Amino acid sequence: MVVDIPAGSYLSSLLANTLKSNQVEINTDSKSQRPVARLKEPRDLFTLPKEPECAQEAAKWPAECQVVDMKVQHIEAMPMMPELYYTSTGKEIVVKVIGEEAGQVVYQYNPMSAVNYFTRSVSGGNRIPPAPNMSTDLKFESRFESGNLAKAVKITDTYYELSIRADLYTNKHMQWFYFMVENTKKNLVYRLSIVNLLKGDSLYNEGMRPVMYSCKDAVIRKVGWRRCGTNINYYQNDVNGDDENNSTYTLTFNIEFPYDDDCVFLAHNYPYTYTDLQEYLIKLQNHPVKSQYTKLRLLCRTLAGNNVYYLTVTDNSNDEAQDPKPKKKAVVMTARVHPGESPASWMMKGVIDFITGDSQQARELREKFIFKLVPMLNPDGVIVGNNRCSLSGRDLNRQYRTVIRETYPPVWHTKVLIKRLIEECGVAMYCDFHAHSRKHNVFIYGCENKRVAEKRLQEQVFPLMLHKNTADKFSFENCKFRINKDKEGTGRVVIWMMGVDNSYTLEASFAGSTLGSRHHTHFTTQDYENMGRSFCETLLDYVDDTPAKVNIIAEIEVKNSVQTSKRRLKRRRARKHRAL
Repeated sequence: MVVDIPAGSYLSSLLANTLKSNQVEINTDSKSQRPVARLKEPRDLFTLPKEPECAQEAAKWPAECQVVDMKVQHIEAMPMMPELYYTSTGKEIVVKVIGEEAGQVVYQYNPMSAVNYFTRSVSGGNRIPPAPNMSTDLKFESRFESGNLAKAVKITDTYYELSIRADLYTNKHMQWFYFMVENTKKNLVYRLSIVNLLKGDSLYNEGMRPVMYSCKDAVIRKVGWRRCGTNINYYQNDVNGDDENNSTYTLTFNIEFPYDDDCVFLAHNYPYTYTDLQEYLIKLQNHPVKSQYTKLRLLCRTLAGNNVYYLTVTDNSNDEAQDPKPKKKAVVMTARVHPGESPASWMMKGVIDFITGDSQQARELREKFIFKLVPMLNPDGVIVGNNRCSLSGRDLNRQYRTVIRETYPPVWHTKVLIKRLIEECGVAMYCDFHAHSRKHNVFIYGCENKRVAEKRLQEQVFPLMLHKNTADKFSFENCKFRINKDKEGTGRVVIWMMGVDNSYTLEASFAGSTLGSRHHTHFTTQDYENMGRSFCETLLDYVDDTPAKVNIIAEIEVKNSVQTSKRRLKRRRARKHRAL
């Protein structure tokens, strides 16, 4: 048992004066009567208001960014039936980039600063009124959270070339897109071409379709985001000279808008913004039951001054204040280190909804674990519509070996949080949620354990169990456990090197599934949320001594042997093909 010394005691005063800090408290162990110094629990992020809006903070934008004075809000209503992949006809057209020399620029916006790096932020951004409708052309806009359209060029009345913005303070990472279109006309086939994408391979060539949200459909038919587009093609643009390293690619597709004079949003995937997260967390904290075992804290602030939140979810009915060494281990989950990977947020939402729910499984998980959840590691990038980077211009998921707190605060503070948990109670599992632009299904990257013979293949047990629980979405065959050198700065690898054996990256396809009854159908937000739920259910199976676990190592051996044989056969065929 630990007995607190009063805040005004001599020891506490001496400590505060010595360390110039009030974040440490002195306790006395009742058995040894020796003083024990411990960090105080972080204060609540905010007191619970009667109205959720009271606690919401406006997003902070780089000072050079304009923000249209409008509220963007989408209903969460998915199609009743899974949406099929687009089936290629083999006759999809390839359109050469024409450019503004032969067209008319109808939208152009690229925030510029005097220096090509972040300097300061503005709460709410530089607000501007929406542009008036001055013609019958399609009207484009993306100066809102997560939007990133840079230019729209009208080539004909029904054909527009679009360019998306690079991640701020870089000239790279053009893949995510999210923008609004107005002045639509129904019964017309429009063609849109996004002409400056950078990835050489894409799921758009394997059936993936963009997503569309019609504001009129949302009101009239209660229809939210859905897949759209026909005659879809993704291809390399003509290379200038011999420099293929600077190649760009075009995504082109036909689209028919459902209504005249509609407001339509188009995106790479279902958006999930910083404001969406704040509104969700406020509702969670205001819930009369869930707030009893869910605590919302501030992990740190970003370069722009936005909040990086974390949740603690656990059952506090057993008073652990009497025991300085809690018996429950921690489970740490993080998401949205890459801002363009919005499926990660939907999976995290599924996790939070499940473990804060009232099911028997959720109660057991709260009894067994202390959950530490960081739902949005890179809010700055999410706000400005970046695909991969923070406002440092760097990929945060390559900075986990860094000791530079000021440049990468979310990464630095996440590592400190995990280090503290390892020391105080142990970490049973760490998982970072991502989305994948080149593979189908959901799968895991883990860390192969060659250091301890008794732990051989143990890192593959949880992924195989997850595959068994979600066979129509999760592919064990797509999982990888080797550590490549270019991944050594990632959260997964660094946390594993800190001693967490079950350290994973969960990857969900931007497209959908090729498995079972969901073969060649797109994922919805509900699918991503269900994946988060399945992750939690499997975690409970994993820690229980169920009969299914007895022979799972032997099953992994068989599956790995089969996959090795397939790879060898593929390599032999490739060598024969080259010889011909």
